[in-house]
This record gives sequence, structure tokens and C-alpha cells, in this order.
Amino acid sequence: MVHARRTSLAPLLSGATALLLATATAQGNNVPAQAQVINQKSFNVLGDVPPPPVANYSTLFIPPGTTKDSLFEKPFHIYDEEFLDIIGANPTLTLLKSSGTNPMFHEAAVWVPSTDDVFFVQNAGDPAAGTGLNRSAIIQRISLSQVTTDVSAERNATGKVDVHLAVATPAIINPNGATNYRNRILFAGEGQGSRVAPALYAMSPNAPYNATVILDNYFGRQFNSINDVAINPRTEDIYFTDTTYGYVQDFRPETVIQKQVWRFNETSGAVAVAADGFNMPNGITFSPDGQHAYVTDTGVIQGFFGRNSSFPSSIYRYDVEEDGTFSNRKTFAFIATGVPDGVHVDTKGNLYAGCGDGVHVYNPSGKLLGKIWIGSTVANFQFAGKGRMVILAETELYYATLKAEGAFPGQLY
Repeated sequence: MVHARRTSLAPLLSGATALLLATATAQGNNVPAQAQVINQKSFNVLGDVPPPPVANYSTLFIPPGTTKDSLFEKPFHIYDEEFLDIIGANPTLTLLKSSGTNPMFHEAAVWVPSTDDVFFVQNAGDPAAGTGLNRSAIIQRISLSQVTTDVSAERNATGKVDVHLAVATPAIINPNGATNYRNRILFAGEGQGSRVAPALYAMSPNAPYNATVILDNYFGRQFNSINDVAINPRTEDIYFTDTTYGYVQDFRPETVIQKQVWRFNETSGAVAVAADGFNMPNGITFSPDGQHAYVTDTGVIQGFFGRNSSFPSSIYRYDVEEDGTFSNRKTFAFIATGVPDGVHVDTKGNLYAGCGDGVHVYNPSGKLLGKIWIGSTVANFQFAGKGRMVILAETELYYATLKAEGAFPGQLY
């Protein structure tokens, strides 16, 4: 079991990190038992920098003086003292489930406040899952009522939380992204082959999980493979990313329309482009006040075409005008390990991104504050109100406790 023991910051490191620690100590903050400080100055100069075939987007970076095991032993990595206010005095990380090689815990993480359930989906198009063209990925859920204080105090609690199948009626084909929407769960379906078009589906969070298609075309043309979806909290318009991962994972036709971010008003039926100029637009979310949009571009990953390091692995930030249009695009962050996939914000406007080694946390100006280090790809995750987070690491399902509170799920119900 993990206890709330906290280690004094003072004797651990020196230099710039010592200054960070001294400031934190002066403010009454100590390093929690499952946290550690990462000194960025320790790797500003490596001397022997590995060549690109050895160090690239697909490899983990292990800072000097650490190992993969030591990084996972204390998985809350502090890059800036602001992270201490996010994780709180006793953050914890618990493994709830493993699925071998089958990526059962992929994306579409949605917390339903009324039932305290979290929904998520299997990876569509991964060879190990056998999904995509011949079989759709499935929707699953867990009940957080099973994650007791005793369970969250363990690092490995596999077998103590049940995973249930949620079979929508009619079926949601190759679901990927999802969000809360008007007492329903709004899924982004990637489509299947050339005859089953990508679509937005609104599903009841309660059995028998009745679902309705609310959008499946743009003036009679199919989308490519709708990836993620978010609601602007100010306008309640639906925004979604459309990319070609269905094609490069061999279950959708070649590019059928430009890859871009779309805007949809269900009340009026109006569909319009919100932003273009992407290689692979992927995750999307909004600041708590709806004034800014964050969109990820994961172009470095090209499916069966392999990788292309000249393409983006970045998060972009836009201003959202009063009429809901996007303007003033800026590069918010670049990810060195993996790509930024799912993104979400907390109530203070900090941005969280699922990346190749875990969840990265940035303040609203784009400064890296810290990481929740898994040591493998986190495609998505979701806050479950205040102080709880469910993390989807493809073949592993994690539960984290921390101080921060997610910005949207409860507000949109």
C-alpha cells in the first residue's frame, strides 16, 4: 500500500532544481511520495547525443540519473513548482487492468456524473485488435464506485475493477473520440470501408445504450475518418477533427476530403470548416471559458506508411471569436516522445495531453509543468470530476488521484 509519506525537497538536487525546491519549500510544499523532481538542466548538454535511429519520436527519453523503473516508481514528474498545486499532497497512480497485446483501452474516455461510470473504446485498426475493416472496435465502461480508497492506495489493483461491454443500438462503427453532450455521449465514428461513412453518434449513457446518428456527411460527401470531438462551452457548438487514420490503418478509402477541423450546430444543421492546414488533425478541446481551442497534429505517425519526422507532433492554440470561428493560430507545444493525442483542460485552464510516455501537463502559456509518467503511450484520459483521472494506455488502464479538477464533464450534463 502507498502511504501519504512526503519526502523533504531540500537534499535531493542542486542548481536550478534546488532553486525550484527552495521556493516550493518556502511556500510549504514538499515532494509527495509518488513524485519526483526532474532537473531539465541536467540534460541540456548530453555530450554524446544518440543518433536519430536511436533517439526519435518512438523512443522514451530517460533523463540522466534515472531509469525507466525509477521514473515509474515515482510517476508524478515535477518540471515546475506549479505542478505541485496540480497534483496535491498525495497523488497516486494505480493499474486497474491489463489486456495483453490487445489495445482495449484506447480513446473516447467519458465520465458520466449521474452514474459515476467512465466509458472508453478499443483501438480501431490496430492489427493486435483485429478491428477496423472486418470488425468494429467496441465500447466499454467501468464503474468508479469500485475504485475505493483502498484500491487507489495500491499501485497494482488488477482484478478489483470490472470492465463491462456497452453495446450501442444501433452499433457505433469504429468509435474513437467522445465527449459529454446534452445528457448523452457524443461519439466520433471513423467509418468502415467505403460504404459505412464516418459519423457523429449521440448515445444514451444508460442501457440499452440507444444511439442516433446526428451527422454523416458534408453536402453529400463522406468525411475521411472522424477522430475526436469537443463542445465549445460558450456556444455549445460541436467541433470535430477529420483525418485519414482510417486509410493509413487500412479500413477506410484514400483521402476523400481535406483533413481539417469542422464545426457543427445541431440545432440549425449548419456544418462549416473551422480550421485547415493540418497533416493529421487529432485531439481537440477548449479552454474553460471557451475563448481558446487546442488542436493536436500527429502527422509524424503515418500508419502503414511509417513515420515522417518532418511532419508535426504538435499542439496548436487558436482564439475562438464570438461567432465561433477560429483565428490567431499559434504553436502551443511540441512533443518529443510520441505524439500529443487526446487533450483536456482543468478548471484553471491547464492543458493535459496524452503522449508517448504518459500525460503531459502545461500551463495556459505552454510551459511544461509536469508529467504523469506511464512509460508507454497514453492515447487518451479523462478527469472524473475533482481529484480523479482515468488514463487509457492502450493495453493498460490506470486510475490517478490528484488535486486538479476537470473543466467540462459535469458542466455539460
